[in-house]
Amino acid sequence: MSDNTIPSNGHNKEQNLDEFREHAEKQQLTTNEGVRIPHTDDSLKAGERGPTLMEDFHFREKITHFDHERIPERVVHARGNAAHGYFQVYEPMTEYSKAAFLQDPSVKTPVFVRFSTVAGSRGSADTVRDVRGFATKFYTTEGVFDLVGNNMPVFFIQDAIKFPDLIHAVKPEPRDEIPQAATAHDTAWDFFSLMPESMHMVMWLLSDRALPRSQRMMEGFGVHTFRLVNAQGKSRFVKFHWKPLLGVHSLTWDESQKLAGQDPDWLRRDLWEAIEMGDYPEYEFGIQIIEEADEFAFPFDILDATKIWPEELIPVRRIGKMTLNRNPDNYFAETEQVAFHTGNLVPGIDVTDDPLLQGRLFSYLDTQLLRLGGPNFAELPINRPVNEVHNNQREGHMRYTINTGRTSYFPNSLSGGYPQLAPKDERSYTHYPERVEGRKVRGRSESFKDYFSQATLFLRSMSPVEQQHMVEAAHFELGKVKSQEVRERVIGLFNQIDHDFAVRVAKGIGVTPPTSATKPSYIPPTGKRNVDRSPALSMENTIKDTIKSRRIAVLIADGVNETEIQRVKKGLEERGTHIELIGPHLGTVKAAGGQQLMVDKSAPTVNSVMYDAVLVPGGQQGIVALRESGSVLHFIAEAFKHGKAIGLLDEAVDLLRLTGLPDQVTSGPISAKGVNAVNGIVTSRNQGELDAFITQFVAAIARHRHWQPMMREFVPM
Repeated sequence: MSDNTIPSNGHNKEQNLDEFREHAEKQQLTTNEGVRIPHTDDSLKAGERGPTLMEDFHFREKITHFDHERIPERVVHARGNAAHGYFQVYEPMTEYSKAAFLQDPSVKTPVFVRFSTVAGSRGSADTVRDVRGFATKFYTTEGVFDLVGNNMPVFFIQDAIKFPDLIHAVKPEPRDEIPQAATAHDTAWDFFSLMPESMHMVMWLLSDRALPRSQRMMEGFGVHTFRLVNAQGKSRFVKFHWKPLLGVHSLTWDESQKLAGQDPDWLRRDLWEAIEMGDYPEYEFGIQIIEEADEFAFPFDILDATKIWPEELIPVRRIGKMTLNRNPDNYFAETEQVAFHTGNLVPGIDVTDDPLLQGRLFSYLDTQLLRLGGPNFAELPINRPVNEVHNNQREGHMRYTINTGRTSYFPNSLSGGYPQLAPKDERSYTHYPERVEGRKVRGRSESFKDYFSQATLFLRSMSPVEQQHMVEAAHFELGKVKSQEVRERVIGLFNQIDHDFAVRVAKGIGVTPPTSATKPSYIPPTGKRNVDRSPALSMENTIKDTIKSRRIAVLIADGVNETEIQRVKKGLEERGTHIELIGPHLGTVKAAGGQQLMVDKSAPTVNSVMYDAVLVPGGQQGIVALRESGSVLHFIAEAFKHGKAIGLLDEAVDLLRLTGLPDQVTSGPISAKGVNAVNGIVTSRNQGELDAFITQFVAAIARHRHWQPMMREFVPM
């Protein structure tokens, strides 16, 4: 029986590699039963654009084996945290869907939301560069509806049959189990470079969207195209969105790396503490609707999970709001045992022939059967619907329900025919009667073969700073790839996305830059509805009018001006921020007026990356102490490097001279009279202007980042 083991008769690496190649040339792909397989990139469908067929034994074997690879940890999304809450629709959605939870604005539908990374194990860090899961379980009066999405609207592959290959490639390499929770290695980029359909998702992965500042500031997407069906049976295509009311914000790469070491639980801690403090995360539920008549009105296939529907073409209508207001009581019983499934649908919501979605309909159920020990996982409290369950399913591992009566079959007469069939009304689930026809074929539609146009759209929709971050991310990711051939292939694909981007990346990874652009192999049809840029994709255009729940570090020492602290603290907390006094040690600090101020955190235990802004109040004696502290000066300089708001009062303004910041940054604030706000640095030497200072400081914090060209060159001491 053949396998992938390298035949070895010694320790000569080159000789063993030659033997492996000779051995591998005799290998052909087979099923586990030895049946040769000539095609493994597409599932078996009814027509190239049709639904996946249950008889595809190769797909089912491949997915089943993958689903059962880990016991008991999830293969993907192992690292997760969650919260309880509720959803309310703004107005009845009767025109679009008969789903009960979308009809009555007075009804609060309970929800449970699990956020997660994809690639890492349960022991990995929160802040790695990765896709984030955003899965929502709605406990509706008509049953459970699961919206199992991500914080990115597209995915790496178009067909679920490639999912095991994708995850095997991005997971730690099998020979050494390295690296953890990272795609910066050879096998991940080898796969990407050979799967051009992944390029749109790769652009998202290289962007700052892969480094969310908080799960409370992260968009969610259903990814797939679903159907909404109303009581009259009319169907429309729909994509689902979650829009955070705090805006969409990210960490910097430098911050994410430092947080992974200083607080690997950063994102889950942030969500937990926000809920405990009453800063309940809120997300508006949005839908994009395409009428069935417009299914082919766009240059992209609306069933292709590697494509977005640009919001400038198909606006997102915000139809309701979700509020997360309670932390789990027990991590294992709730967060770990929650079982999501894309096939958990309610009347009024149906699936489409998206081949990635079709495969997930099988895979998620299969995964839960193994991970939770059998078919009774729906009886666990976290998975149980709020409405009653009646059926003839019995026994199985870990059965909770004690069924009574003589019968467990349908039809029956001995139990009066119960449970009876539900009437065929709008409260019962009926599949949309989509017409399906076509030859059985293992292939994909020609309309799915545009791999580059939306990758280009995403890149060109980014701000210059965001584009620079993507180049730097590619330098890091591909700089870890040892194979020159793989790096060259990736640059070849990038060159079909954008020539300048390919050149900039190539220069940083030891690849000869391409001399001219490469025309993509597939050109989307013209004359259809399209856009060249989508401002909605750039985080520079997100909400920047609130500082609610932001964390502000106040650096203090003995002799600090307590009056300034109290007034600024009050002004910021009235706007919903959380202030932490950072002292040289735990305990108290004596203010200039003799008052004892309780320190929240000691300087050795925190870092600027843990805060959204920094404030240094005045007080001559206190500033003398702070200026002697290298960690304090680094705290300020690093906050500037990351584009954060910095507030300095009275004598604290002079600290800028000691931070090592460029002269063009410090000269203005140091010499300014009155309130000065430049480059995110807000200063004032006059206590009589504290109200104006607070106003300017609030505006600077709300912007989230203040990017300056010199930041790329400046590295704090």
